[in-house]
Amino acid sequence: MTRLGDLERAVMDVLWDTVPGRSDGITVREVAETLDGRELAYTTVMTVLDRLAGKGMVEREREGRAWRYRAAASREAYIARLMLDALDLGGSRDAALVRFARSVTGTEADVLRAALADEAAER
Repeated sequence: MTRLGDLERAVMDVLWDTVPGRSDGITVREVAETLDGRELAYTTVMTVLDRLAGKGMVEREREGRAWRYRAAASREAYIARLMLDALDLGGSRDAALVRFARSVTGTEADVLRAALADEAAER
């Protein structure tokens, strides 16, 4: 799974936060305007979006002379993939999972238990 740099993450945050309400996607200019406080050139944002498309992180669709972009997967799906990839870094996935489970709060543990119960019920 692709880890994102700071600027890539900022652009993805715009897509994750903006596009769900706009199924048609968002243009480079709209992303640049949302990132206004960063004072980025239009071409910089265009390059970042192009690279994210190449990495499979965003989907794009031509609209006239412009492209419209949307995230290829949700923020939650991306984070889950990062977590699974992190489990593969160590020697024992089981040991890493146990360590993780012991580090979560009580509320987070409840969420995990409920998700596991739902998954077991579906099988």
